Amino acid sequence: MSYYIKSFRNWFGVFGILLMAGCQPRITETTLGSGWASTSINAVSFRTNSIVSDGNWQFAAYYDSTGQVVLAKRTKSTGDWTIYPTNFAGNVTDAHNTISIMLDGDGYLHMAWDHHGHPLHYARSREPYGVELDTLTMTGMGESNVTYPEFYKLPDGDLLFFFRDGMSGRGNLVINKYNLDDKKWTRLQDILIDGEEQRNAYWQACVDVLGTVHLSWVWRETWDVETNHDMAYARSTDGGKTWQRSDGTLYQLPINASTAEYALRIPQKSELINQTSMTADEDGRPFIATYFRKDSLSFPQYQLIYHDGKQWQTEQVSDRKTGFSLSGGGTKRIPISRPKVLVDKKKVLVLFRDEERGSKASAYEAGRANLKQWSVPDLTLDDLGAWEPTYDTELWKRESILHLFVQKVGQGDGEQLEEMPAEEVRVVELKL
Repeated sequence: MSYYIKSFRNWFGVFGILLMAGCQPRITETTLGSGWASTSINAVSFRTNSIVSDGNWQFAAYYDSTGQVVLAKRTKSTGDWTIYPTNFAGNVTDAHNTISIMLDGDGYLHMAWDHHGHPLHYARSREPYGVELDTLTMTGMGESNVTYPEFYKLPDGDLLFFFRDGMSGRGNLVINKYNLDDKKWTRLQDILIDGEEQRNAYWQACVDVLGTVHLSWVWRETWDVETNHDMAYARSTDGGKTWQRSDGTLYQLPINASTAEYALRIPQKSELINQTSMTADEDGRPFIATYFRKDSLSFPQYQLIYHDGKQWQTEQVSDRKTGFSLSGGGTKRIPISRPKVLVDKKKVLVLFRDEERGSKASAYEAGRANLKQWSVPDLTLDDLGAWEPTYDTELWKRESILHLFVQKVGQGDGEQLEEMPAEEVRVVELKL
């Protein structure tokens, strides 16, 4: 078994997962620059995406120590990053104000940044694979109170843009669509999920290899995270125009709490986290990773909620030994990260960070045939603070290669700062 390992500190953790996978991998780690670290803004789970690529080029984005947006770019052939500071900036003291990027089918880079109930901040590159970006509008309608901007790429190269219009406990999910032919955005869904002025949906989404858009979400009744409850599901086979349940029956839009399909009922005050991740396998069957506490005597555990083609199933992934309580508003300081789930034909990976394991980047791994038996290799050996996993979703979808965005970050509870100097932004690369 031959390896190319640039960073020795990752060797032991990665070796376990590679050995179990029985493959001939290349492993390396690259450093992009120094990023803001007194909040977790560069390393929260709802960055879609922090890194993105097509067949030839890869881009990454982060805030530097002063709050300026930095773009990094490299070709697939060289592996060397070139760094491009921009004229854009964000309020890095609030970890909600993340940067999200995506390449469209023509190679134009799209970016949204600095949102927590703010007017839309959106820019697009002047030319394919360019780093000179112009600030633009999208539809110009209903984009004055934007939170959680996320880009998703469809198989034809068009883009979807998801965002919340409204506030925690009182908000709706909106979707815009970008058309390659005329390079314009249109409104696809004014209100896809309706909180009915009583609650809001915290979602996670993906586009699978078949082009189906999958969406799952928890409801929150108020600003307080302890009112998170349930896991709902919807999918679209026509690029987000119409939506259906897992059995193919059509939703009447907008979807609300009484009409939603529930993959799992989870009570309030269960330490259920919001904004985790989902994916789908080669047959379009959805997998959702999250964590919650099953009862008053148990500890919060990572859980995998998935559809086996006939019905919804749930498997406990972790065996944690310490408890914590989720309550209050704002960004929380939590001893574990939100998980990211990845699936290929042979295995399921759940990426995470846990203080029980020294706050490293780690992964639960199980074979597709046995989701009751999980191994737990570490992907780094260093303490990453409040880091949460994000990765190049398009590269994984194309080639089952994992490029993980890694930076040690701090985070005080409820939008407080944790005094920490700028920390290296890295990409840990792993081919399974």
